[in-house]
Amino acid sequence: MYGLRLIGVSCALVLGLSACGAGGKQAEAPRPAMVVHPGGGAQAALTAYAGEVRAREESPLSFRVGGNLVRRNVDAGARVQRGEILAVLDPGDLQLQAQAAQAQLAAANAELARSRGDRDRYALLVRDKLVSQSTYDAQDAAYKAAEGQARAARAQMEVMRNQEGYSQLRAPRDGLIATRQAEAGQVVAAGQTIYTLAADGGREIAISLPENRIREFQIGQPVLVELWNAPQQRLPGAIREIAAAADSQTRTYAARVSLASDAINAVELGQSARVYVQENGAKAALQLPLSAVQRGSNGRTSVWVVDPATGKVALRPVTLGPYGNSEVPVISGVSANDWVVAGGGHLLREGLAVTPVDRDNRPLLKPAPAAPAKKD
Repeated sequence: MYGLRLIGVSCALVLGLSACGAGGKQAEAPRPAMVVHPGGGAQAALTAYAGEVRAREESPLSFRVGGNLVRRNVDAGARVQRGEILAVLDPGDLQLQAQAAQAQLAAANAELARSRGDRDRYALLVRDKLVSQSTYDAQDAAYKAAEGQARAARAQMEVMRNQEGYSQLRAPRDGLIATRQAEAGQVVAAGQTIYTLAADGGREIAISLPENRIREFQIGQPVLVELWNAPQQRLPGAIREIAAAADSQTRTYAARVSLASDAINAVELGQSARVYVQENGAKAALQLPLSAVQRGSNGRTSVWVVDPATGKVALRPVTLGPYGNSEVPVISGVSANDWVVAGGGHLLREGLAVTPVDRDNRPLLKPAPAAPAKKD
């Protein structure tokens, strides 16, 4: 009985081994592979610089005399007209100085009148030989001195009147108050900025250019401007101004980008923007991450490209440019529409089926068919 059982187990084992040999190996499931499209193209030669929308004419407004700021009529963001009163100083002291100058002018005029009368009388006396010529010359000199003092007093009075008018800060042109830097009750000095006026008219983008590439830029060079609140909408512009010297702290060159006339109404003061500059002599090469590049034993460089129809990878030779920190330009070998494996290329082999995914592990193409079972 025991012998019959042993024979049955042996037969079952032999049948199982035969079945395994006849069925072959299990099918290999496609492994996921992170793929990317070669980036760049025409955009690879564009460099972006952060900027801010500014007025072409920005004027710091200040009083020409010092004093106590008793009233301000506008705040930041207010639109003003030319000649509008923006702020007022206490005019008390200035009015007293104007009155004192006027009194000095009156005294100088009185002295001038007296000197004129004396000179006229001495002119008659010297004609009749009643006084000497030197006495008359002294009276004539006194008259001329009084005349000069009268002119000086008149000029001083005009200065004091002007300073009395300087107690009112007026808008020099139409525009928008960009900033306010003083408050009522504050004692301000002559020339201290009270407001910054952004004049109506042209709008520009203020950017900073790096010191090590300043020779690549020139006045009139065309650029593209993209507002932060309007991505993918690029406005035409041109570099209007480049500073002659670098900033002592940032070591960058301040530059202004003027917008085309039809694009001025699309921007507002203070908006953030990107300015895209076409690099001089730059090639519009495609870009790939360094992790996608494979180097063969013969020193040739290549990348794994996924066939969208079959989901299989193929090694494709490429010609590369100078290596960057994280990317490398591809001069030839791939197109912008190819799906290139961005990592793990050393684990792949020619004709291997993969499932292309993006950086978030989301499938990009239809799942590749499983590899057929291999028969012995």
